[in-house]
Amino acid sequence: MHREHVRWFSPSLGREMDILVFGHAGTPVLAFPSSLGRFFEWEDFGMVGALSHQLSEGHNQLICVDSVDAESLYNTDVDPYVRIKRHQQYEQYVTAEVVPFIRNRTGNDFIIATGASFGAYHAANLVFKNPWAFGKLVALSGKFDIKSQLDGFYNDDVYFSNPVDFLPNLSDHETLEAIRRNHIILTAGEFDPCRQANEDMSWVLRAKGISHSLDIEPGVFGHDWPWWRGLIQKHIS
Repeated sequence: MHREHVRWFSPSLGREMDILVFGHAGTPVLAFPSSLGRFFEWEDFGMVGALSHQLSEGHNQLICVDSVDAESLYNTDVDPYVRIKRHQQYEQYVTAEVVPFIRNRTGNDFIIATGASFGAYHAANLVFKNPWAFGKLVALSGKFDIKSQLDGFYNDDVYFSNPVDFLPNLSDHETLEAIRRNHIILTAGEFDPCRQANEDMSWVLRAKGISHSLDIEPGVFGHDWPWWRGLIQKHIS
């Protein structure tokens, strides 16, 4: 299987950012790490191995990005205003730098966004805010409300990065139609601590007329890598 480490200086973030790319052809999959995770997390925890057939056979290319969670929403050493501003810079990095990189590299405008736990938040937030840049979302055990990361601080920046807040009020027809064109999958275990968050997000999507799948795996905890490996195999093809 092809494996490549890519690095460039990000103007959006003002520092070097790393990416791992797996596979040589096929539909691109953009994978976000879990909370405070790194670009090599999906390799270390067997998610790349779980997709080895698709990657080796040229069905998919997997692009694993780094996070700046330790500098943004998990950085309790700085003011919440600084946290959300750094988070917005990360969003800009993905949309203005990573997405064009993927398109240029793969020649494919259909990008699958995915992630587990806090990575699922990143994937979902970006798909709902920039639906025309993606074609599919696979959110594994996601929680879609970041207010608990901000110590009670709230402004428009938080609102527009918080899907449970901005989606119910979204009225722009073109944006809603672009979201509806995406293939959206929310998944969690029956006893997953994020199950309720997925059911709540499913309710929001239904209320906006957004077709999606809610996959609750019966009888399992579900919020850990062994289950996520099985779910990524199930939902990436």
